[in-house]
Amino acid sequence: MIVAIDGPAGTGKSSTSKAVAAQLGLSYLDTGAQYRAITWWMVHNGIDIDDPAAIAAAAGKPEIVSGTDPQAPTITVDGVDVAGPIRTQEVSSKVSAVSAVPEVRARITELQRSIAASAAGGVVVEGRDIGTTVLPDADLKIFLTASPEARAARRSGELKGADVHSTREALIKRDAADSSRKASPLAKADDAVEVDTTELTLAQVIECVVTLVEEKRAGK
Repeated sequence: MIVAIDGPAGTGKSSTSKAVAAQLGLSYLDTGAQYRAITWWMVHNGIDIDDPAAIAAAAGKPEIVSGTDPQAPTITVDGVDVAGPIRTQEVSSKVSAVSAVPEVRARITELQRSIAASAAGGVVVEGRDIGTTVLPDADLKIFLTASPEARAARRSGELKGADVHSTREALIKRDAADSSRKASPLAKADDAVEVDTTELTLAQVIECVVTLVEEKRAGK
């Protein structure tokens, strides 16, 4: 059972995906963390983020390993635990530029497909282009949406002390960058089920997605 959950930042993707995977006994893959990890490596190794050719040349160098336990997902780069460092503002501000480079997308997409293929009991994969590009044959595709205001409020709550207005502006800017890039833009797959989480609690979103997965499993 492969479940693809896509959508922009702040829609509840990570929290929902982890909870659904844990509840249903599936593996979990945060693809955004992989793009953050390769971005962290680029910054850490002095690669010029404004030079797509330099990024492309280095794309194959870092070894990225994702742990798929939804209760305790891990991510390492060249054996170093980067779960904390990849969430910094420095990485957040650069991840769109790095992930827009086709060589980076090709490298990470290959990694994601191999992880999904080797997940024995099934996997919930969350990201921005899973249903459209990475796993177009996923058993179930879900696209989470929410108003910019709701997303900014959630994201600024996660980033303790962040200003909601500036967070909203950053999210809109990120959406524009991700939706307009040539390589695998953020988009809803034609056969995806759209779930608007604006007015829903996290528990309600989880319940909704679990129901969709169980219906799919039952062949409805």
